[in-house]
Amino acid sequence: MKKMKLENSSYRALLLNFQDWLDILGYNEQTVYYTPIFIQEFFYWLEQHNIQRLEQITQQTVKSYYKYLNERNNQRKDGGLSNAYLNKHQNALRKFREYLKKHNARTFKIHLRVEKKDGAIRDILTQSEIKQLFEATNFSSKYRHTKLRDKAILVALYSCGLRRNEAVSLNTNDILFDSGRVYVRQGKNYKERIIPVNKHGLRILEDYIFEARPMYLGHGATEALLINKYGNRLHGQDLSRRLQHLLTLVEDDILREKHITPHCLRHSIATHLLQQGMKIEDIQQFLGHSSLKSTQIYTHLLESL
Repeated sequence: MKKMKLENSSYRALLLNFQDWLDILGYNEQTVYYTPIFIQEFFYWLEQHNIQRLEQITQQTVKSYYKYLNERNNQRKDGGLSNAYLNKHQNALRKFREYLKKHNARTFKIHLRVEKKDGAIRDILTQSEIKQLFEATNFSSKYRHTKLRDKAILVALYSCGLRRNEAVSLNTNDILFDSGRVYVRQGKNYKERIIPVNKHGLRILEDYIFEARPMYLGHGATEALLINKYGNRLHGQDLSRRLQHLLTLVEDDILREKHITPHCLRHSIATHLLQQGMKIEDIQQFLGHSSLKSTQIYTHLLESL
């Protein structure tokens, strides 16, 4: 997709300006990087259909493009694009439309139905399966500091219910040991929140910070909590890779075959808290949802489990 070279100079300029706009507004790095790539594919498709000006885009144009996306092959694996990926294309179009409106340019109608997310219920792990992941960290590396970092990653993603970007954005001083809290400064839409962490999770973070993290080269040059062997802040993909590695180590065949992502652990802790009787409003605050509707999905998931 990134190799789709645009010939239209106006489209190329729009793409660069759109990316700058996202950056100026303070969107996270992933959004600033990937959203213009989705729009680049849209522009490329427009060029292939001899649509060289925004004024030529109609509602039918958008529907035809979306039909193409539904039929396009996935470039990384067999099959078509997932519903989650199609939704990302939709979100990119809506952000680009917002950009045009803010700059008093002619916009276009979208009117696309958001796709139902694939396999949401399958993303929920049981508490027993979570325990297996934690146990797998005991032999996830020949190095103790790597094993302790794997435990810290699980605490951030599961025990704290953090989004992937929130976890990688944590700094060491965001762990408030005196109060047993974690300060999330890089929440969605830059909303800050403070969340509790249990004593077991706090002990794991303490062991990592004071015993394991100093073993990483260049650890003193950064405030980042989770760092790699060069002392650089981990990226979201690094967290995903460590989760996949842990899956290869568990003995449970069913668990090993699951596609576990950082967000699966966030789904799981929310469901487990609901099972334990926590109020839905408290779970909303814990997860950092701006709308209670986003949290209420877990009540429906719980009924289906």
